[in-house]
Amino acid sequence: MAFLLGCEKVGVEFPTKTVFEGVSLGVEAGDRIGIVGRNGDGKSTLLRLLAGEVEVDAGRVIRTRGVSVGVLGQADELDDASTVEHAVVGSRPAYEWAGDVRVRDVLSGLLDDVDWRARIGELSGGQRRRVDLARLLVGEWDVLMLDEPTNHLDVRAITWLARHLKARWRPGCGALLVVTHDRWFLDEVCLRMWEVHDRVIEPFEGGFSAYIMQRVERDRLADLAEQKRRNQLRRELAWLSRGARARATKPKFHVAAARELIADVPELRNPLELKRMAMARLGKQVVDLERVSVQFGDRVVLDDVSWIIGPGDRIGIVGGNGIGKTTLLRVVQGALAPTRGRVKIGATVRFAVLSQHLSELTRFGDDRVRQVIGRYTRRTMLDGREMTPGQLLERLGFSAADQNEPVCDLSGGQKRRLALMLILLDEPNVLILDEPGNDLDTDMLAAVEDLLDGWPGTLLLVTHDRYLMERVTDDQFAILDGKVRHLPGGVDEYLRLVGEEDKAPHAGAGAGVSSGGRGASASGRAQGRDSDSPRSVASGRAHQASSARAGSAGGASVRAGLSERLSSPGGDADAPRLSGGEQRRLRKLMASNEKKADTLRGKIEAKRAEMTTADPSDYLALTAIQEEIAAFESQIEELELEWLEAAEALGE
Repeated sequence: MAFLLGCEKVGVEFPTKTVFEGVSLGVEAGDRIGIVGRNGDGKSTLLRLLAGEVEVDAGRVIRTRGVSVGVLGQADELDDASTVEHAVVGSRPAYEWAGDVRVRDVLSGLLDDVDWRARIGELSGGQRRRVDLARLLVGEWDVLMLDEPTNHLDVRAITWLARHLKARWRPGCGALLVVTHDRWFLDEVCLRMWEVHDRVIEPFEGGFSAYIMQRVERDRLADLAEQKRRNQLRRELAWLSRGARARATKPKFHVAAARELIADVPELRNPLELKRMAMARLGKQVVDLERVSVQFGDRVVLDDVSWIIGPGDRIGIVGGNGIGKTTLLRVVQGALAPTRGRVKIGATVRFAVLSQHLSELTRFGDDRVRQVIGRYTRRTMLDGREMTPGQLLERLGFSAADQNEPVCDLSGGQKRRLALMLILLDEPNVLILDEPGNDLDTDMLAAVEDLLDGWPGTLLLVTHDRYLMERVTDDQFAILDGKVRHLPGGVDEYLRLVGEEDKAPHAGAGAGVSSGGRGASASGRAQGRDSDSPRSVASGRAHQASSARAGSAGGASVRAGLSERLSSPGGDADAPRLSGGEQRRLRKLMASNEKKADTLRGKIEAKRAEMTTADPSDYLALTAIQEEIAAFESQIEELELEWLEAAEALGE
C-alpha cells in the first residue's frame, strides 16, 4: 500500500505536560483507523499534529507530495453571516453541485431538514455541526481526519455517516482517521485502532471489539509477567536468606483463546433479581400512560399513546432529533401535562434525571468535589454491596487530585460522572438519563455501564450511542409518527422501519398502507418539507426522472409487506386477515429460518473451536475468525427478526 503521511520519533510538549515522546507511525492508502484513549491523553493533538497544525518539539512529520488532507475539528470555523449553501458548496453553480452524486448523497444524509438559504448564525449547535461535516464530505480528500464526528448526530445520521465512509473510497484507496467515543461506529467503520496512552500510541488490528479482546489479552499477559517477576524476586530473597537451593523449572503459561478469556465472566446483570429488588422499592405500579396525546399548536408530537412502564424495566428510547423524546420523558415524569389522556404515577416513585446540559451542578459553583461529596454520609446499595460516596467516586475514575478541583473547573466528562454519582446517592427508584455518554471516553463509558448494571430500579435512557443503548437497556422503543413502538429487533429494527418510512412517499398505490397509516403520514411530512432544502433543490434539478421511475414501483417483499402490516395503527385488529396461503407461507418461512439458524449456530461453534487451536499471538487470524463469527451472528439476528415478524402476523 502507498504511504500517505506519518511521523518519526515525534515529541510534543506543552508547558505543563508532555503529550508524546518518541512516537513513530504511518498512514497508508486503505487505512481506516479509529483513535481511542482517555480524555486529555492527546487524541485531538495527534490529529492536529498529522494535519500539520501542531509544531513538534522533536522528530518530524512526513507527508507524501500531493496528498490532500481534510480535517473536522471539534469546533467549526464557519462564518455566521454566510448561508448554508455557501458554507457547503461555496460559489459552485447549482447545476454543477446538483449533478454531483456525492454532493446529493451528503446533503440528503445530513442536511435534509436544514433551510438551504438560512444564515449560519441562525442555526442550532447541532445544525452547525452537520453543516461543517457536510462541507468537508462534499470535497475530494486523500485523507480524512474526523474529531468526534458523531457529536450532535442522531442514530440515523450516524448510520448514514458510517455507510458513507465505508463506500467513499475504493478498497485500498484513501485513508480515514477518526476520534470518537461511539463504539458501534468504531466497529462499523474502522479496520485498525490506535490507543493513545502514557505519551505513546499503540496499534491494534481490527475494529473496536477486536481491540478490546487484544487489550484484555495484553493486560492479562502483563499481569502474568508481573506475577512471574514477583515470584522470582521472592525466590531470590529466599535463596539469599536460606542458602543455595536447586533451581525450579520455569513455569509455562498457556495463552488462552478468546473464548476462554470470558468463560468465567458472569452475566452482565441478573434481570430477575433486579426486578425483584425494584418491585420491593417501587411496588407494582411505576408509570402508566393511558391514551396520551401531546400537541403544540398544529403539531402532534404524541398521538394516543398507551404505555406501561413497570418496576425494574430498563428501557431505551430512540428517534430522530426533534421527534419528541424529551417531550415523552417530561410527560412520564409528570412535568408536562398531556393535551389529552392521563398519566398515572405510582405513589412510591422517586424520579431522578441526568440532563444533557448538567444544569443540576450549577448550584455548587466554586465548591470543590470533596466538599460536595462530604455532604453525603449515606451509603448506597449497588451490585449487592454497600458503597460509600468516596468508593463510588473512585469507581467513576476520580483521583485524589480530581477531588480537590472546583466543580466549575471540571471537564465535561468529569461533570457528567459527578452528576450521575450525586443522583445515585439520592437513591431514586426511577432513573432518566438523557445522553449520559456525552464527553465520556470509552473506559469511563464502560465504568458507567458497569455501575448501571447493578442499579435496582426502573431505567429510561435516551442516547444516540447505539453501543450504550444496547449494552445498558433490555428493551428498546421508538417514537414513530407520534406512537411509541416496541422494537423486538432493537436499533436494527428501528433503522429498517425508518428506512421503509423514507421510501413510503415514493411507493405506488399497491405498496402503501391505509390513508390513516404511517405511509400517509410520512408522505404528508415529505410534501411539507421546506422547498429550499438541499434535497428539494437537488431533486428538482437532477432527480426528476429517477423519482418518477421510483414512484411507479409496486409490490414489495414478504418481509416489507409484513412490516407495513405490523406497523399500521391499531395493530392486528385493523390489519386484514391473512389468507390460508399467506399463513402457510409464513409458517414455512418460520420453519426454514429455524433450520437455517441452527445450521449457523453449528458453524459458530466450529469457528470457536478453531479459535481455541489458533496461535493466540496471531491477531490477524483471530480477527478473521471473529469476523466470520460476527457475520454468522448477524445472519441469525436477521433470521430471528423475520421469524418474530411472521409469528406476530400469525398472532402466535
